[in-house]
Amino acid sequence: MSFFISDAVAATGAPAQSPYSLVIMLAVFGLIFYFMILRPQQKRAKDHKKLMDSISKGDEVLTTGGLVGRVTKVSDTGYIAIALNDTNEVVIKRDFVAAVLPKGTIKAL
Repeated sequence: MSFFISDAVAATGAPAQSPYSLVIMLAVFGLIFYFMILRPQQKRAKDHKKLMDSISKGDEVLTTGGLVGRVTKVSDTGYIAIALNDTNEVVIKRDFVAAVLPKGTIKAL
């Protein structure tokens, strides 16, 4: 077998590692995963839920589909009616509201 492995490498062997090094490395990766991915996602979900709960009649909203309109009706089942203009009104699920716009945004468009 010494044909494939040099004698110097074969003689030294693998360096001795602490049995806790793998546990410490997994803990560090777990902390990085938590602070870089899970925590910001939980914060974003909490902010979006707070936004959805604050929607009321008369608010101007932007949907995830790009529609801009004024909320005309809020139901307890999780749906809202949005007036796009004087004649068109759509009913969407409350989850699809991306942002509540400042008053007067629709007139400025």
